[in-house]
Parts: sequence; C-alpha cells; structure tokens
Amino acid sequence: MSALDPVLHLLRCPLCEEVLSRVGGAVRCPAGHSFDIARQGYVSLLTGAKAISGDDPPMVRARQRFLEAGGYAPIRDAIVEPAASSARPGSTVLEVGCGTGYYLAGVLDRLEDAHGLGLDSSARALAIAARSHDRAAAAAWDVFRPFPLASGSVDLVLDAFSPRNPAEFHRVLKPDGALIVTRPTSGHLAQLLDRPEWKVGIDPLKEQRLDQALDPLFEPLRTERTDYVLPLSPQAALDLASMTPAARHLDLDEPAENADAPLPGEVDVSVLTTVYRRRG
Repeated sequence: MSALDPVLHLLRCPLCEEVLSRVGGAVRCPAGHSFDIARQGYVSLLTGAKAISGDDPPMVRARQRFLEAGGYAPIRDAIVEPAASSARPGSTVLEVGCGTGYYLAGVLDRLEDAHGLGLDSSARALAIAARSHDRAAAAAWDVFRPFPLASGSVDLVLDAFSPRNPAEFHRVLKPDGALIVTRPTSGHLAQLLDRPEWKVGIDPLKEQRLDQALDPLFEPLRTERTDYVLPLSPQAALDLASMTPAARHLDLDEPAENADAPLPGEVDVSVLTTVYRRRG
C-alpha cells in the first residue's frame, strides 16, 4: 500500500468535487475525470496542467541538501512539538506548500499513527516529498485555489514559510483541528538578505498582514520564537541563498560568479511558530 491510499478518501476531484479512487496508475472520479500518479509517487491534480514552479532543479537540490544537513532542525522541532500536543490518535496532517516534505516528515516521525499529505506546485519538489516518509502522500496543486479535499477532513494543517489560504485552511480543518504557521521575523537571515545590491528582505508589515488575514477565522493559542546563530560552510551558504528571494541574484551553477559578493559564514535564524484554533 502506498502513502496515497490512506488519504485517498479525503481527496476530491478538482473538476466536479466527487470522491476519487485509484485505478491503475491514476486516480479517477465517478464522472471519469482522471489524474495521473507520477512514477515518483505523487498525484497531479492540476486539472491536466503540468505543475509549474519557480523552484528549478538546482534550487530544489540546494534546498534538499541544506535541510538534510540539519540547518533548520530547531525550526522543525518547534513545529513538531505543538503538532504532537495538538494531534489526536490517527490524525491526518496536511502541509500546504510542502516543498520537499521536510517538516511534514518530521511531524509524522513523531506521530506514529498519523498520515500526511503535502500540497505543492513544484513537480521537482513533490518527487522528493512523496518519498520523504512512508506515511507522506503528495499532490501537485496551486495552494491559492480551493483545495481538492473534503470539508472538515483534516486534523492538522502545517504552513512553514509558505503561501497561506486562510479560507481553505478553515474549510478543510475539523472543528477541533489546529493550524500551525511558521514564518520569519524581521531579523531572519539578516546577514544574507540585508544587502543593498540584492534589494530583498522581510516585509516589516508581515506580522500585521498575517493577523489581519487569519483573525476572522482563527484564534491564536500560543507562539514560540526560535532564534539561533547558524554557522555556514561556503556550500551551505550558497544552498541557503538559493532558498530565498536572493536566488535570482546568484548564479547557482557558477559560485565563482558570486566572488565579488561573498556569502556570510554565519546567519541569524529567527522565526515564529504559532498554533491557531479554528473559529466557528
């Protein structure tokens, strides 16, 4: 049995909202709409369109290297702990904008009887996410659109450094479900991002915008701040840069091209992780 099978009953056809079932190497609804399961194990529900993302192969490889090296392990721990205290036995965990599935896999490691589903638009990242854990399924989807999931079907929603769709978070969560949102503070990766030549950084109103977006639908229960200094090897610095908006200023295949703007040997990591309860 694949990781997709235990969560398949939660999925809905994005064209007609009917229940999906597996038919060979695809999933299909009673109306005959069919969606292929890639050989890597994820299912593409993008209504026949190929998954498109700015995360090209070098960027995805860099993200995988950096995360597997443990640079963001404290952040994953800050997500796993509240997830474990919020979950019920046999929970279904949804990660929105899952990337390579790093955070979802960490939560599933802790919740031994839970099943997970990651949504992302990057086929390259999903190929890794679908193999990140034996209980992690993955599906190609645009997270700004209504999710291809039944209402009230999910126990826990994770959003780590990803776009947010509050209305859909609220719709798919069970009445007693929890939402966990992780986002950077204004000091996150300051040594990397606060460069005049790059002109990137953290939106100073980011926290205010988050509150405005979530408050009508979710009540914040608790927030944990994670701060630490992360030493970086030259390769780790380059990998980390490729995971940020700074990536467009770098030639990731030719590190020598960046010699006139050397990357830092350490960075400040600073993020907030908040647990929310569903209103209504």
